[in-house]
Amino acid sequence: MKLEAVELRRVSIPLREPWRTAHGVLYERDVLLVRALTDGAEGWGECGALSEPGYSPEWVDGAAEVLRRWLVPGVVGTDVNAEDVGPRCASIPGHQMAKAALETAVLDAELRNAGLSLAAFLGATRNRVPAGVAVGFIEPLPALLATVERFVTEGYARVKLKIAPGHDLGIVGAVRKRFPHIALQVDANGAYSPDEMDALVALDPFDLLLLEQPFPPDDLLAHAALARRARTPVCLDESIVSADSARVALALGACSVVNIKAPRVGGVLEARRIHDLCVAADVPVWCGGMLETGIGRALNVALAALPGFTLPGDLSASDRYYERDLTEPFVLDDGCLNVPTGAGIGVVPNADVLLELTTSVETITAD
Repeated sequence: MKLEAVELRRVSIPLREPWRTAHGVLYERDVLLVRALTDGAEGWGECGALSEPGYSPEWVDGAAEVLRRWLVPGVVGTDVNAEDVGPRCASIPGHQMAKAALETAVLDAELRNAGLSLAAFLGATRNRVPAGVAVGFIEPLPALLATVERFVTEGYARVKLKIAPGHDLGIVGAVRKRFPHIALQVDANGAYSPDEMDALVALDPFDLLLLEQPFPPDDLLAHAALARRARTPVCLDESIVSADSARVALALGACSVVNIKAPRVGGVLEARRIHDLCVAADVPVWCGGMLETGIGRALNVALAALPGFTLPGDLSASDRYYERDLTEPFVLDDGCLNVPTGAGIGVVPNADVLLELTTSVETITAD
Protein backbone atom coordinates (compact mmCIF):
# COMPACT_ATOMS: atom_id res chain seq x y z
CA MET A 1 0.00 0.00 0.00
CA LYS A 2 1.57 3.27 -1.07
CA LEU A 3 1.15 6.21 1.31
CA GLU A 4 0.71 9.04 -1.17
CA ALA A 5 0.07 11.91 1.26
CA VAL A 6 -0.69 12.68 4.90
CA GLU A 7 -3.03 15.43 6.01
CA LEU A 8 -2.60 17.13 9.39
CA ARG A 9 -5.87 18.75 10.39
CA ARG A 10 -6.50 20.85 13.51
CA VAL A 11 -10.04 20.99 14.85
CA SER A 12 -11.42 23.08 17.71
CA ILE A 13 -14.39 21.29 19.26
CA PRO A 14 -16.30 22.78 22.23
CA LEU A 15 -16.57 20.69 25.36
CA ARG A 16 -20.02 20.16 26.81
CA GLU A 17 -18.73 21.27 30.22
CA PRO A 18 -15.36 22.61 31.42
CA TRP A 19 -12.62 20.06 32.16
CA ARG A 20 -9.99 20.92 34.76
CA THR A 21 -6.39 19.99 33.95
CA ALA A 22 -3.10 20.40 35.79
CA HIS A 23 -2.63 23.84 34.21
CA GLY A 24 -6.13 25.28 34.08
CA VAL A 25 -9.56 24.63 32.64
CA LEU A 26 -10.38 23.43 29.13
CA TYR A 27 -13.50 24.76 27.44
CA GLU A 28 -12.71 23.24 24.06
CA ARG A 29 -10.40 20.59 22.63
CA ASP A 30 -7.73 21.52 20.13
CA VAL A 31 -7.63 18.18 18.32
CA LEU A 32 -4.99 17.05 15.85
CA LEU A 33 -6.33 14.61 13.25
CA VAL A 34 -4.12 12.63 10.88
CA ARG A 35 -5.51 11.49 7.54
CA ALA A 36 -3.58 8.91 5.51
CA LEU A 37 -4.18 9.04 1.76
CA THR A 38 -3.09 5.81 0.06
CA ASP A 39 -3.47 4.25 -3.35
CA GLY A 40 -6.19 1.97 -1.96
CA ALA A 41 -8.15 3.87 0.68
CA GLU A 42 -7.90 6.69 3.18
CA GLY A 43 -7.67 6.39 6.94
CA TRP A 44 -8.07 8.58 10.01
CA GLY A 45 -6.19 8.82 13.29
CA GLU A 46 -6.57 11.12 16.30
CA CYS A 47 -3.71 12.40 18.44
CA GLY A 48 -4.43 12.10 22.16
CA ALA A 49 -2.20 15.02 23.19
CA LEU A 50 -3.84 17.92 25.02
CA SER A 51 -3.10 21.61 24.55
CA GLU A 52 -0.39 21.65 27.21
CA PRO A 53 2.04 19.07 28.61
CA GLY A 54 0.39 17.93 31.84
CA TYR A 55 -0.82 14.36 31.65
CA SER A 56 2.32 13.55 29.65
CA PRO A 57 5.28 15.47 28.18
CA GLU A 58 3.44 15.71 24.86
CA TRP A 59 1.22 18.57 23.72
CA VAL A 60 -0.70 19.11 20.53
CA ASP A 61 1.54 21.77 18.94
CA GLY A 62 4.60 19.60 19.59
CA ALA A 63 2.87 16.55 18.16
CA ALA A 64 2.00 18.44 14.98
CA GLU A 65 5.59 19.66 14.62
CA VAL A 66 7.22 16.28 15.10
CA LEU A 67 4.79 14.71 12.63
CA ARG A 68 5.40 17.48 10.11
CA ARG A 69 9.19 17.53 10.31
CA TRP A 70 10.21 13.95 11.06
CA LEU A 71 7.57 11.23 11.40
CA VAL A 72 5.52 11.77 8.25
CA PRO A 73 8.56 12.38 5.97
CA GLY A 74 9.88 8.99 7.11
CA VAL A 75 6.92 7.12 5.61
CA VAL A 76 5.13 9.28 3.03
CA GLY A 77 5.69 8.37 -0.60
CA THR A 78 6.62 4.78 0.25
CA ASP A 79 4.95 1.40 0.44
CA VAL A 80 3.96 1.03 4.08
CA ASN A 81 1.59 -0.80 6.39
CA ALA A 82 0.76 -0.22 10.04
CA GLU A 83 3.39 -2.65 11.29
CA ASP A 84 6.04 -0.57 9.52
CA VAL A 85 5.17 2.73 11.18
CA GLY A 86 6.70 2.00 14.58
CA PRO A 87 10.06 0.76 13.25
CA ARG A 88 10.25 3.59 10.71
CA CYS A 89 9.68 6.14 13.51
CA ALA A 90 11.98 4.48 16.06
CA SER A 91 14.88 6.84 15.43
CA ILE A 92 12.79 9.64 16.98
CA PRO A 93 12.57 8.95 20.74
CA GLY A 94 9.31 9.52 22.59
CA HIS A 95 6.35 11.32 20.98
CA GLN A 96 4.18 8.26 21.45
CA MET A 97 0.89 10.07 20.87
CA ALA A 98 2.07 11.54 17.57
CA LYS A 99 3.30 8.11 16.47
CA ALA A 100 0.02 6.50 17.55
CA ALA A 101 -2.03 8.93 15.45
CA LEU A 102 0.05 8.19 12.35
CA GLU A 103 -0.09 4.44 12.94
CA THR A 104 -3.86 4.56 13.40
CA ALA A 105 -4.40 6.51 10.18
CA VAL A 106 -2.29 4.03 8.21
CA LEU A 107 -3.97 1.04 9.87
CA ASP A 108 -7.43 2.46 9.22
CA ALA A 109 -6.60 2.85 5.51
CA GLU A 110 -5.07 -0.63 5.39
CA LEU A 111 -8.11 -2.27 6.98
CA ARG A 112 -10.59 -0.28 4.90
CA ASN A 113 -8.77 -1.43 1.79
CA ALA A 114 -9.06 -5.04 3.03
CA GLY A 115 -12.70 -4.66 4.13
CA LEU A 116 -11.81 -5.72 7.70
CA SER A 117 -12.92 -4.07 10.93
CA LEU A 118 -10.38 -2.99 13.53
CA ALA A 119 -12.14 -5.09 16.16
CA ALA A 120 -11.83 -8.24 14.04
CA PHE A 121 -8.19 -7.44 13.20
CA LEU A 122 -7.30 -7.05 16.88
CA GLY A 123 -9.08 -10.23 17.94
CA ALA A 124 -12.10 -8.77 19.73
CA THR A 125 -14.42 -11.25 21.38
CA ARG A 126 -17.38 -8.96 22.20
CA ASN A 127 -19.70 -6.70 20.21
CA ARG A 128 -20.32 -4.29 23.12
CA VAL A 129 -18.26 -3.10 26.05
CA PRO A 130 -19.20 -1.67 29.45
CA ALA A 131 -18.82 2.10 29.70
CA GLY A 132 -17.28 3.96 32.61
CA VAL A 133 -17.06 7.66 33.28
CA ALA A 134 -14.30 9.82 34.76
CA VAL A 135 -15.26 12.74 36.99
CA GLY A 136 -12.76 15.56 37.39
CA PHE A 137 -12.21 17.85 40.37
CA ILE A 138 -15.62 19.40 41.10
CA GLU A 139 -16.36 21.75 43.98
CA PRO A 140 -18.29 22.17 46.17
CA LEU A 141 -19.03 18.62 47.32
CA PRO A 142 -22.80 18.79 46.60
CA ALA A 143 -21.97 19.59 42.97
CA LEU A 144 -19.70 16.54 42.78
CA LEU A 145 -22.40 14.31 44.27
CA ALA A 146 -24.97 15.67 41.82
CA THR A 147 -22.62 14.97 38.91
CA VAL A 148 -22.01 11.39 40.06
CA GLU A 149 -25.74 10.89 40.51
CA ARG A 150 -26.37 12.06 36.95
CA PHE A 151 -23.93 9.52 35.55
CA VAL A 152 -25.29 6.71 37.73
CA THR A 153 -28.80 7.55 36.55
CA GLU A 154 -27.63 7.50 32.93
CA GLY A 155 -26.48 3.93 33.49
CA TYR A 156 -22.68 4.07 33.55
CA ALA A 157 -21.15 0.81 34.77
CA ARG A 158 -18.37 2.51 36.76
CA VAL A 159 -17.43 5.94 38.14
CA LYS A 160 -13.85 7.19 38.51
CA LEU A 161 -12.96 10.08 40.82
CA LYS A 162 -9.84 12.22 40.60
CA ILE A 163 -7.98 12.56 43.90
CA ALA A 164 -4.98 14.50 45.22
CA PRO A 165 -3.40 15.12 48.62
CA GLY A 166 -6.00 16.81 50.82
CA HIS A 167 -8.68 16.03 48.26
CA ASP A 168 -9.21 12.34 48.82
CA LEU A 169 -10.73 10.72 51.91
CA GLY A 170 -13.49 13.28 52.30
CA ILE A 171 -14.79 13.13 48.75
CA VAL A 172 -14.36 9.37 48.35
CA GLY A 173 -16.12 8.77 51.65
CA ALA A 174 -18.98 11.08 50.71
CA VAL A 175 -19.47 9.46 47.30
CA ARG A 176 -19.32 5.96 48.75
CA LYS A 177 -21.82 6.85 51.48
CA ARG A 178 -24.23 8.32 48.94
CA PHE A 179 -23.73 5.48 46.44
CA PRO A 180 -22.86 2.38 48.48
CA HIS A 181 -23.17 -0.11 45.62
CA ILE A 182 -21.63 1.56 42.55
CA ALA A 183 -18.37 0.35 41.03
CA LEU A 184 -16.00 3.10 42.15
CA GLN A 185 -12.31 3.75 41.53
CA VAL A 186 -9.92 6.67 42.01
CA ASP A 187 -7.12 8.21 39.96
CA ALA A 188 -4.29 10.31 41.42
CA ASN A 189 -2.32 11.00 38.21
CA GLY A 190 0.91 10.66 40.20
CA ALA A 191 0.03 13.42 42.68
CA TYR A 192 1.26 11.70 45.87
CA SER A 193 4.73 11.23 47.27
CA PRO A 194 5.83 8.00 48.97
CA ASP A 195 5.69 9.90 52.30
CA GLU A 196 1.90 10.17 51.84
CA MET A 197 1.32 6.43 51.57
CA ASP A 198 -0.76 6.30 54.76
CA ALA A 199 -3.44 8.49 53.19
CA LEU A 200 -3.70 6.04 50.30
CA VAL A 201 -3.89 2.97 52.54
CA ALA A 202 -6.71 4.78 54.35
CA LEU A 203 -8.84 4.40 51.21
CA ASP A 204 -9.10 0.63 51.77
CA PRO A 205 -12.44 0.72 53.64
CA PHE A 206 -14.23 2.28 50.67
CA ASP A 207 -14.30 -0.93 48.59
CA LEU A 208 -12.68 0.59 45.51
CA LEU A 209 -12.10 -1.31 42.29
CA LEU A 210 -8.58 0.12 42.13
CA LEU A 211 -6.27 3.01 42.95
CA GLU A 212 -4.78 4.39 39.73
CA GLN A 213 -1.27 5.86 39.45
CA PRO A 214 -0.79 7.20 42.99
CA PHE A 215 2.92 8.09 42.57
CA PRO A 216 4.98 9.65 39.77
CA PRO A 217 5.44 7.40 36.73
CA ASP A 218 9.10 6.53 37.30
CA ASP A 219 8.69 5.46 40.94
CA LEU A 220 7.81 1.80 40.51
CA LEU A 221 9.35 0.89 43.87
CA ALA A 222 6.91 3.14 45.73
CA HIS A 223 4.02 1.55 43.85
CA ALA A 224 5.31 -1.89 44.77
CA ALA A 225 5.57 -0.88 48.43
CA LEU A 226 2.00 0.42 48.40
CA ALA A 227 0.78 -2.74 46.67
CA ARG A 228 2.20 -4.77 49.56
CA ARG A 229 0.43 -2.61 52.16
CA ALA A 230 -2.93 -1.75 50.63
CA ARG A 231 -5.92 -4.02 50.08
CA THR A 232 -7.09 -1.80 47.23
CA PRO A 233 -5.54 -3.01 43.94
CA VAL A 234 -2.86 -0.66 42.60
CA CYS A 235 -3.22 0.19 38.91
CA LEU A 236 -0.58 1.83 36.71
CA ASP A 237 -1.37 4.30 33.94
CA GLU A 238 1.35 6.85 33.10
CA SER A 239 4.08 4.38 34.16
CA ILE A 240 3.16 2.01 31.32
CA VAL A 241 4.58 3.39 28.07
CA SER A 242 5.40 0.11 26.31
CA ALA A 243 5.18 -3.65 26.65
CA ASP A 244 8.69 -3.61 28.11
CA SER A 245 7.73 -1.15 30.84
CA ALA A 246 4.67 -3.25 31.63
CA ARG A 247 6.85 -6.35 31.92
CA VAL A 248 9.15 -4.58 34.42
CA ALA A 249 6.23 -3.23 36.47
CA LEU A 250 4.66 -6.66 36.76
CA ALA A 251 7.97 -8.27 37.68
CA LEU A 252 8.44 -5.74 40.50
CA GLY A 253 4.90 -6.25 41.80
CA ALA A 254 4.19 -2.55 41.24
CA CYS A 255 0.60 -3.17 40.15
CA SER A 256 -2.10 -5.80 39.89
CA VAL A 257 -4.14 -3.93 37.25
CA VAL A 258 -3.01 -2.05 34.11
CA ASN A 259 -4.71 0.85 32.34
CA ILE A 260 -3.95 0.65 28.61
CA LYS A 261 -4.19 3.80 26.53
CA ALA A 262 -3.21 3.26 22.92
CA PRO A 263 -2.01 6.89 22.43
CA ARG A 264 0.21 6.71 25.50
CA VAL A 265 2.03 3.57 24.35
CA GLY A 266 2.58 4.56 20.72
CA GLY A 267 -0.43 2.95 19.08
CA VAL A 268 -2.95 0.15 19.14
CA LEU A 269 -0.44 -2.50 18.02
CA GLU A 270 1.71 -1.93 21.11
CA ALA A 271 -1.49 -1.72 23.19
CA ARG A 272 -2.41 -5.20 21.98
CA ARG A 273 1.06 -6.47 22.92
CA ILE A 274 0.59 -5.10 26.46
CA HIS A 275 -2.85 -6.72 26.61
CA ASP A 276 -1.39 -10.08 25.60
CA LEU A 277 1.39 -9.77 28.18
CA CYS A 278 -1.10 -9.02 30.95
CA VAL A 279 -3.41 -11.85 29.92
CA ALA A 280 -0.47 -14.26 30.13
CA ALA A 281 0.29 -12.91 33.63
CA ASP A 282 -3.40 -13.12 34.68
CA VAL A 283 -3.48 -9.35 35.24
CA PRO A 284 -6.74 -7.55 34.33
CA VAL A 285 -6.60 -4.51 32.05
CA TRP A 286 -8.97 -1.72 31.15
CA CYS A 287 -9.01 0.99 28.50
CA GLY A 288 -8.28 4.58 29.49
CA GLY A 289 -9.42 7.66 27.60
CA MET A 290 -8.12 11.10 26.61
CA LEU A 291 -11.34 13.06 25.93
CA GLU A 292 -11.35 11.61 22.42
CA THR A 293 -13.74 12.53 19.65
CA GLY A 294 -15.53 9.72 17.87
CA ILE A 295 -12.42 8.94 15.81
CA GLY A 296 -10.28 8.10 18.84
CA ARG A 297 -13.23 6.63 20.72
CA ALA A 298 -13.87 4.12 17.93
CA LEU A 299 -10.35 2.76 18.33
CA ASN A 300 -10.73 2.59 22.13
CA VAL A 301 -14.01 0.68 21.95
CA ALA A 302 -12.56 -1.86 19.52
CA LEU A 303 -9.50 -2.32 21.73
CA ALA A 304 -11.64 -2.74 24.85
CA ALA A 305 -13.49 -5.64 23.18
CA LEU A 306 -10.40 -7.85 23.54
CA PRO A 307 -10.79 -10.64 26.11
CA GLY A 308 -8.34 -9.28 28.71
CA PHE A 309 -10.29 -6.05 29.21
CA THR A 310 -12.35 -7.31 32.12
CA LEU A 311 -12.93 -3.96 33.87
CA PRO A 312 -15.03 -1.05 32.56
CA GLY A 313 -12.89 1.60 30.86
CA ASP A 314 -13.09 5.36 30.38
CA LEU A 315 -15.34 4.74 27.39
CA SER A 316 -18.16 7.17 27.95
CA ALA A 317 -20.70 8.16 25.32
CA SER A 318 -20.00 11.08 22.99
CA ASP A 319 -22.34 13.37 24.95
CA ARG A 320 -20.17 13.02 28.07
CA TYR A 321 -17.79 15.54 26.48
CA TYR A 322 -19.39 16.90 23.33
CA GLU A 323 -22.80 18.25 22.34
CA ARG A 324 -21.81 17.40 18.78
CA ASP A 325 -19.14 14.83 17.95
CA LEU A 326 -17.03 14.73 14.78
CA THR A 327 -18.58 11.37 13.88
CA GLU A 328 -21.91 9.72 14.44
CA PRO A 329 -22.19 9.78 18.24
CA PHE A 330 -21.42 6.84 20.47
CA VAL A 331 -24.57 6.29 22.54
CA LEU A 332 -24.90 4.54 25.89
CA ASP A 333 -27.02 1.40 25.60
CA ASP A 334 -27.82 -0.32 28.89
CA GLY A 335 -24.47 0.78 30.32
CA CYS A 336 -22.49 -0.29 27.23
CA LEU A 337 -21.15 1.04 23.93
CA ASN A 338 -21.48 -0.93 20.73
CA VAL A 339 -18.26 -1.95 18.97
CA PRO A 340 -18.06 -0.54 15.41
CA THR A 341 -18.36 -3.26 12.79
CA GLY A 342 -17.52 -1.32 9.62
CA ALA A 343 -14.18 -1.56 7.86
CA GLY A 344 -11.23 0.08 9.59
CA ILE A 345 -12.11 2.00 12.74
CA GLY A 346 -15.72 1.86 11.55
CA VAL A 347 -16.48 5.58 11.65
CA VAL A 348 -15.70 8.63 9.49
CA PRO A 349 -15.95 12.33 10.28
CA ASN A 350 -19.11 14.18 9.36
CA ALA A 351 -17.93 16.37 6.47
CA ASP A 352 -20.05 19.41 7.41
CA VAL A 353 -19.06 19.31 11.10
CA LEU A 354 -15.42 18.78 10.17
CA LEU A 355 -15.45 21.77 7.82
CA GLU A 356 -17.09 24.01 10.41
CA LEU A 357 -14.68 23.13 13.23
CA THR A 358 -11.41 22.93 11.26
CA THR A 359 -8.89 25.63 12.12
CA SER A 360 -6.02 24.53 9.82
CA VAL A 361 -5.11 21.88 7.26
CA GLU A 362 -1.69 20.89 5.95
CA THR A 363 -1.02 18.18 3.38
CA ILE A 364 2.41 16.54 3.30
CA THR A 365 3.67 14.65 0.26
CA ALA A 366 7.02 13.18 -0.70
CA ASP A 367 7.67 16.00 -3.20
